[in-house]
Order: sequence, then C-alpha cells, then structure tokens
Amino acid sequence: MRITTVKSVLSYGYFISLLFNLSFAAALFFILSFFAKKLLKHAISVIFLIILAIIYSSQIIYYQFFRTFYHLYSAGNAGQVSDFWKDILLVTGNNFHWVILVFSPALIFFFLGRKIIPKKSINHKLKVLIVLLIIGSHLTGLLAVYRGGKYTNSPYDLYFKNSNPLLSVQNLGLLTTIRLDFQRIVTNWTPTVDVFIPDPVNNRDNDPDDNDDDPKKKEYNVLNIDFNYLIENEKDETIKLMHQYFQSLQPTAKNEYTGKFQGYNLILITAESLAPYAVNKEITPTLYKLVHEGFYFPNFYVPLWDVSTSDGEYMGLTSLIPKSGVWSFRASSEISLPFVMGNQLKKLGYKTVAYHNHTYTYYGRHLSHPNMGYEYKGIGNGLNVKKVWPASDLEMMEVTVDEYIHNEPFHAYYMTVSGHLQYNFIGNSMAMKNRKLVEHLPLSTQAKAYLATQIELDKALEYLLSRLEKAGIAERTLIVMSTDHYPYGLDHDTIDELSGFYVDRDFDIHKSPLIMYVKGMEGQRIDDPVWGIDIIPTISNLMGLEYDSRLLMGRDIFSDSEPLVFFRNMSFITDKGRYNARTKKFFPNEGVEVDDDYVERISRIIQNKIYFSRLILEKDYYSKVLQGIK
Repeated sequence: MRITTVKSVLSYGYFISLLFNLSFAAALFFILSFFAKKLLKHAISVIFLIILAIIYSSQIIYYQFFRTFYHLYSAGNAGQVSDFWKDILLVTGNNFHWVILVFSPALIFFFLGRKIIPKKSINHKLKVLIVLLIIGSHLTGLLAVYRGGKYTNSPYDLYFKNSNPLLSVQNLGLLTTIRLDFQRIVTNWTPTVDVFIPDPVNNRDNDPDDNDDDPKKKEYNVLNIDFNYLIENEKDETIKLMHQYFQSLQPTAKNEYTGKFQGYNLILITAESLAPYAVNKEITPTLYKLVHEGFYFPNFYVPLWDVSTSDGEYMGLTSLIPKSGVWSFRASSEISLPFVMGNQLKKLGYKTVAYHNHTYTYYGRHLSHPNMGYEYKGIGNGLNVKKVWPASDLEMMEVTVDEYIHNEPFHAYYMTVSGHLQYNFIGNSMAMKNRKLVEHLPLSTQAKAYLATQIELDKALEYLLSRLEKAGIAERTLIVMSTDHYPYGLDHDTIDELSGFYVDRDFDIHKSPLIMYVKGMEGQRIDDPVWGIDIIPTISNLMGLEYDSRLLMGRDIFSDSEPLVFFRNMSFITDKGRYNARTKKFFPNEGVEVDDDYVERISRIIQNKIYFSRLILEKDYYSKVLQGIK
C-alpha cells in the first residue's frame, strides 16, 4: 500500500505503524484463541484477512482517484462515489496486480490455513503473554509517537491533536489512522488548537498606517457589531472565545476598487479541474481571453483538501476552511451563511440561480445551494441535459442562460463537470467529442484527452459571452471563475508534459487560473499569492457590498492586508516567501529577510483560521454574531 501511494516505506512512520500493527495482529490472534473448532478458526481467519484486504485495496484505488485516503465519514457515503463506477473499474483494472497482491494472504490462508492451524487451543499462560504483547507493542508505539517530536505534522501532532489522513498514514500507518478516525467519530472529537487572541483593535481611525495629514480617514469593510455587548451577555465559553477572536482581528480597508462593479450582474463559476496548462491561445481562445484581459492572477492557488473534492468549491463560495472529517458543504446547509454571494445579492433584489450538470444531490448540493440563496438545478431536478459522462458544460449554458439573462440584476452560479477525469478517449464523452481538435498536438493520449475536456468548457464560455453581448449587458456583468482542484486524474509526468517543465509537487501543482473579467475593463496583473478563500471578500468589495471582513477567512485581494495562502499540511506562501512543512524549511523571496519567529507567527494564524472556521460550522456562529449589530 505504501509503495503504490505515499512512497514512504523505510521511514520512522513505517516503524511506528509496525508497532501498532503488531498490537492489532496480536489482538486478532487473541480473539481467535477463544474458538475451539479448527474449522471455525479457519473461517474467521479468512474473513479477517478479506476485510483487511478490502480496506487496503479500496484505499489504494481511492488514492489513485483523489491523491488522499478516505475518512470513515466518506465510506459511509460511498453511494455518491458509485456514480463513477466505470472509472472505478478502469482504475481497478490498471492496479489489478496490486489488488491481487493485497488479497493474496486471504487466498493463501483459504487454501492452506487449515494445515497450519493447531488442533489444540492455546493455554492460559500463552494467552497472558499475548495480552502482554498487545499492551507492550501498543505502549511502545505510543513511546515512538512521543519520541518523534511535537512539531506540526509530527506523529504526536497527528495522533493527539490534528487530523490529516494522508500525513497520518505516512506517520502512523493505515490501520492506526482508521482506528483514530473511528474513535474521533464516536467521541465527537475535534482538533485542538492553542488559541492566541491579541488585544482587540477598537479605534480604526487611529490605525498607525493612516496618514494624519490626510483628511480622508481609512474606512473598513466592517459591520457595526458590538462585540463587547456580545461577550458580556454570552454564557457559552466557546462562543465567547469566538467573539473575542473576531473582535481582535484587523479588518481590511476599503480601497480604490471598492464599488468598482457596484450594481453589476455576477456570474460565478467553479470549473472542474481547470489548470494553467488548459489555457492556450489556439486551443482554448476564450479561456485565454478571459484570463489575460481582465484581472490577471499568475499566483492563484487552489489546494486540495482531505475529505471531498467539493472542499475547493466550499472554500471558493464561503471563504471558510473545510472541517476535517465531514462534507463541509452538506454540514453548511444547517447554518446561516450571510456572506455567500447568493444570500448577499438575493437580499438586494437580485435573481439568484445555481446549476450543476451532474446529479443534483451529489455532495448534498440540493441542501447546501438553496441555503446559500440559490434556486438550484442539477440533473434530476430540472436541468435537462444529455445523461453522458461527463456532461457538457456548453449544453448546460445553452439550456439555462435564458432563465436569468433578461432578469437584471442577476447572479448565476455554475459548477461545471466537463473537465472531470478519467482522461482518455474510451469512457470520457467530452474527450471523445472534441478529439479531432487535439489530434494534431504532439502530446501523449492522456494530455490530449485532458485538453479535449477543457475545450468543452471553452465552448461554454464562448457561448456565454456571445449571449451577454447579444443582450447588451456584457459591459455590466462581472464574470468570476476558479477551479475546485488541480486535475489529480493526470499522471505527474503528464502534468510536466503539458506545462513544459517540472511542476513542483508541494506548491505549484495547485496553481490555477482565476478569472475576474468585465467586457471593456482595463486589464491588470496582480502578483500577490492569492487563493480560493479570497474570492468572496474580493467580490464583495468590488461590488460595494456591506460585509464584515473580520468574519471571513480570506482577504480582499486589492486591500493592503498581508497575503497568505496555506495548504492542508500547514505549508504556506506569503509575500515574504514559502514555508514547506514537509521539509520544515522556509525559502524567502529574493532580497527579503524575516524574523526568527516568522514561521511560528504565520503558523499560529493558520491554526486559528482552521480552528475558527470549524467552530463557525459547528456553532452556527454567523446567526449569533450578527445579533450584535447596533
């Protein structure tokens, strides 16, 4: 399993996993010792081995799809994944030799096990020794966890304080990761964070960045929330802590871009698996136009989170960090989300609609999207497109644009699917549809198939632009588009092939285009590192909306606040440089020097954002904090 996934075999984490697995194996042997009949022992042994083989092989196949391991929560919702049964069969076929190898202990024991199982039951002394072995190996494993250090992503951190299945498998082993996952579900465990709350910033007019000689004082994107009143009248200590934290934050200042697109229509798109190498002047000309003629963001990132592929979409639509262990989108359907674009604009009288050209219930979007203020349609509840896999983005545009284009002001949201894996010309309908347009390219089959899927997105955008221009509203319609994640269905060699150079696996593999475009606007390049959670605060500022920047985890890209992009393993990028949590090294930008505690300070900010994002989801915080508006 390690060879086919994390590649981390001869490591300290492998040593820890052996200790815990020894305890697990001894426990299974101890259970078997209570069965007297040889035939029954044999049958139970085979069943145990089959269960283990199913666990390991399913994780191997899941990793080939999503580049991570599944939580038990996701396993409980496996019916959603069954929509991709053809792709699952294809990936299983490509890894069949590994699957057979994983099942080989069960097969061997099925045929030969009865010959090696002793006829007599083991005596009580040996049972005591087995119990001591179970306890001893487990305690030795715990000792190894403690000796591995207490830094971020250390075995100790992952065992006691944090949750990250990919890193946990590397450092603790698969069975220990699953055991911890089960324990945490049963006990409703949540990651722990040492929260540091600075003194609250009370007087914004005395901000040290203000020029006293300038008669124009800074204005901030805040609501008039009386945090002191909320704190004084709150009995729940966690909610009180949240009030104190958000009160302490420096809001983002309004700027020359505030209200630039006030009153405009908004079309917001999450494009399936969009990547920089999909943007080509000849192959995808509309994509190229939108990327380069609006605001241009060469350093935009969409990190892959660890629970579901909808996490990137969740971050882009809510400006919150996903909660580990659950589908955050589905969980968000039960809380107030006043700052998502659907709810903000619906309150102002906009027509708000959302579409997804896949099963409408997938990842619980039939619950989350109406809660975000949208009239929502997908396949199965009103979106009538051909039921092929993947479905056509162009066809989705063709059957939906007329539902809102003549109802200004409007806000339409699209989640596309044409760019979905697998990237081949066998089972991918969009790749097959556009195959002739990529056949001449000197690329591998997988690379051509990927580009062919993105051509369908390009056609959809071309159609959308033509309809906006025909309606005479292109100059007052803001188009914003990002992706949900990088195309993890591509082999790394294919990504390098498409890029024309080696793509860094820790950071740059997550780079993606971000589109913010209005016809006739003056293009501008923004070099700061930005990412998905920055989208909502940036749009809110551009459209001149009333929102509180302290209550969102992202930042207005055009503000003077410090940029920060971070990843699931606590690596980060700022305007000062990059910190790689895997290697524990900080690489400053050229000519930049930072203090010795810079990495620790940024890491603390990241931990707070993850922690309080989770609490917003668990405590329905927005519904409580907005009660404090004066």
